[in-house]
Amino acid sequence: MKKTIQFLMATVLLLPVAAYFLGTPPNELQLSILKSTAWILAAVIAYTFIVGQLTGNNSQVDKLWSIVPIVYAWYMAYEGAWNNRMILMAILVTIWGARLTYNFARRGAYTWKFWEGEEDYRWEILRKKPGFKNPIIWLLFNLFFICFYQNTLIFLFTLPILSSLATHVNTLGWIDWSLASLFIVLVIIEFIADQQQYDYQTEKYRRIKNGLELGEYADGFVSKGLWSKLRHPNYAAEQAIWVVFYLMGVAASGEWLNWTIAGPILLIILFKGSADFSEDISASKYPTYKEYQKKVGRFIPKLRAYIDVE
Repeated sequence: MKKTIQFLMATVLLLPVAAYFLGTPPNELQLSILKSTAWILAAVIAYTFIVGQLTGNNSQVDKLWSIVPIVYAWYMAYEGAWNNRMILMAILVTIWGARLTYNFARRGAYTWKFWEGEEDYRWEILRKKPGFKNPIIWLLFNLFFICFYQNTLIFLFTLPILSSLATHVNTLGWIDWSLASLFIVLVIIEFIADQQQYDYQTEKYRRIKNGLELGEYADGFVSKGLWSKLRHPNYAAEQAIWVVFYLMGVAASGEWLNWTIAGPILLIILFKGSADFSEDISASKYPTYKEYQKKVGRFIPKLRAYIDVE
């Protein structure tokens, strides 16, 4: 786990620098908006770190994950003088954020005491591992990984909206609308996956609470619907959403590789590490999970499964 964290920290520092030199450098307007929005990022990092340390709930970033990108997108659209493409992209981010906020809220993530609510179960497990029991080590982990890394990542994957302000920009056209439609389809897929997960876990815990036979819920994890095709259909859709968002920036700038690419790449890297950690926990809790791993692909369906069925 330590090696994974070190790798993630290295990528969030080095990859944006490397990406900066791809394609045409950002112009003065893009740089100006980038710098002013970075002040919002700095405030969010400070807030999540201080509140997380004072309350012991280290999921403050999770509470803002679906909200802050909306703020970034509309702020950048405002600074960009309400560019039509930026408005479209900000609307898409808002749709994405509203859905994710709803899914997070129904799991008890938000209360009137804003610092309370559900904490990511993985943080409690990690706090008990050797090396993280030391409060100083955990403080540094909270500051640099949970708060700095994750908030910086959120900031980076919203930056393709600034491609709308490239010096030589293409007009809004059918490619943009096609990508916007694909973005919404992916949000719907993510919604379905999260709903299937929510329904499964709700029914499982209802049966446990009432002492009923678990039946098909005895495995402990959802493996039907979209989850029979992928082990993490919601994660797969989430990554694809921000790749499509980057492609909207490509459509604007006309450059396949441009300086905003760091965000989607870093998000894919993060989800790989996050899925590794989550699956290690699931495999230790549920005896049949390893068999599920063999049969079902993580983010991409396994071709063999379809061949066997035929």
